[in-house]
Amino acid sequence: MSWVPFWFSLGKANLRQTFLWLALLFAWGVLSTLPGADFALPRSTPEAQGIASAAIRDFIETADREIDTLHSFMLVRHGHVVAEAWWQPESADKRHVLWSLSKSFTATAVGLAEAEAKLSLDDPVLKFFPAEAPAEPGPNLKAMRVRDLLTMSGGHEAEPKFDLAAGPTVKSFLAHPVTHEPGTWFRYNTPGTYMLSAIVTRATGQTVLDYLRPRLFEPLGIEDPEWAATSEGFTLGGYGLHVRTEDIAKFGLLYLQKGRWNGKALLPEAWVEAATAKQVDNSRAPSARTVDWQQGYGYQFWRCQHDCYRGDGRDGQICLVIPAHDAVVAITAQTGQMQPQLDLIWKKLLPAFRPEPLPADPAAVEALRQSAARLVAHPVRK
Repeated sequence: MSWVPFWFSLGKANLRQTFLWLALLFAWGVLSTLPGADFALPRSTPEAQGIASAAIRDFIETADREIDTLHSFMLVRHGHVVAEAWWQPESADKRHVLWSLSKSFTATAVGLAEAEAKLSLDDPVLKFFPAEAPAEPGPNLKAMRVRDLLTMSGGHEAEPKFDLAAGPTVKSFLAHPVTHEPGTWFRYNTPGTYMLSAIVTRATGQTVLDYLRPRLFEPLGIEDPEWAATSEGFTLGGYGLHVRTEDIAKFGLLYLQKGRWNGKALLPEAWVEAATAKQVDNSRAPSARTVDWQQGYGYQFWRCQHDCYRGDGRDGQICLVIPAHDAVVAITAQTGQMQPQLDLIWKKLLPAFRPEPLPADPAAVEALRQSAARLVAHPVRK
């Protein structure tokens, strides 16, 4: 039977409907190949990726009892989401403030700008701010490099004060006393990250938010990230980014994969290695109150126990990368119990990783699903 008599045998109405469906299918085929069409990470059962569902359920239920309060949790292994949970009223489609986890994204913009030869990590900070620099900058300020800002070792004895709502300013940062030789003294410094944001803008002509859109956010399918700017026109940098839990997991997975995404290098592997390595010692810093804040600091990433690294933020926002087990943990929260969060991961999840898939366990998977479905955010303990 020839195709032409077949099509006409359908009748005009059916023919129109058929062509409509073909057009829709064609459009879907084209759109599905475009950036942003479908960026959800693949899902899998925990057992298929070598983790017992019961161990993850134990982690979630213990965290629900002992941490006030988690908002979300996602576990990725071998590139698959194997567990996800939201404490109501949080949900998968809601953006969450990252606080200082934003710093790791700002550092990524610096790494990309370096790869594009827009700047060098050894550039003096003052190079980018001739109009804002003090009339007679001291030797330590003159010596401060982009690299020193990345490693929180710009030389300040104390973090410059700033208004959280308005954000830091370039002039106030450059006017702050630089007591120590840059590169020799670790001091956690949110205005220093703001300066990195300003440097990216001065070097590229774009805010960090706009610069990252085509280079990071769109390739990863991070839709509509929210990130405010100051009156100076620079993205806040050190805090303020709002994205979804799965976006945090994707960011961690990109770093776990040495900067590669769907077979394409989004970040230079050398940058990933350097950013997540121990660049400076922070064991005697005022922030080193607990063990996972004493393991060293990279380029706006913290080193952790068990040869892991993380970006983190106030109130318990965590993007934890576990290279030895090919895993990423993403957590949002409103808690002051950040070390207990990590301790639970070390205690409950780390021992559960197995090198091979486990036998299927539908009952345990269902029990995990039910536990996650019952979660409700509870008040933060005062």
